[in-house]
Amino acid sequence: MFEEITETMVETPLISGVGFMSLLMYFILNTAFVFGIIRCLYYPKSKRRDYFFTFMLISISIFLMIYLLGSVKLKVGFALGLFAIFGIIRYRTESMPVREMTYLFVIIAISVINALGHEQLTFLELLGTNLLFVLSIVVCESTKWMRHVACKLVLYDRIDLVHPDKREEMIADLKARTGLDIVRIEVGHIDFLRDVVMLKVHYDPHTIRPNTVDTLIKFPKPNE
Repeated sequence: MFEEITETMVETPLISGVGFMSLLMYFILNTAFVFGIIRCLYYPKSKRRDYFFTFMLISISIFLMIYLLGSVKLKVGFALGLFAIFGIIRYRTESMPVREMTYLFVIIAISVINALGHEQLTFLELLGTNLLFVLSIVVCESTKWMRHVACKLVLYDRIDLVHPDKREEMIADLKARTGLDIVRIEVGHIDFLRDVVMLKVHYDPHTIRPNTVDTLIKFPKPNE
């Protein structure tokens, strides 16, 4: 028994030159495109280094798992299953914004395609696929009506401006007081006893980066 195991280990090559170079080449391709998307398209607007770290490591993990387990019949179902798990747990620390979730899905998709593409696609076809991903993101980020619109909840004290006829005056007042490029507002709970109203303010974050409390849905009570 021991001799058979020893012979098997001795006969197994320490490294396959062709296989290792193929892995290294596709790994560099995947990492270069993922890093470029995160650094050049995602990070300049969000400035979220925590998601930079997360996206890179998830991409590397997904690529290596799919590439090295390519012979196991897990394939795309395994990759999408991982994404479903990530979507369910959502890291349990804070809700991931929609824009970050979208980039996460793109990163996973690129990593899966690069890991499995070497079996059916040529290197140039895979390179072209990655370029299509980048081009699509650039178009979506640069098209005004497709750009991400951030939002904040504002407890507003000018309840006299809630009337629909004074909506433009309310927007002008909010722009002056917040400095945000407001796109539209939604009127929520109105408290006539305290003369305050809850507003959901949608704004273009092209000059102001979003933060982790933009989508806060509850104002803490004074004793909390």
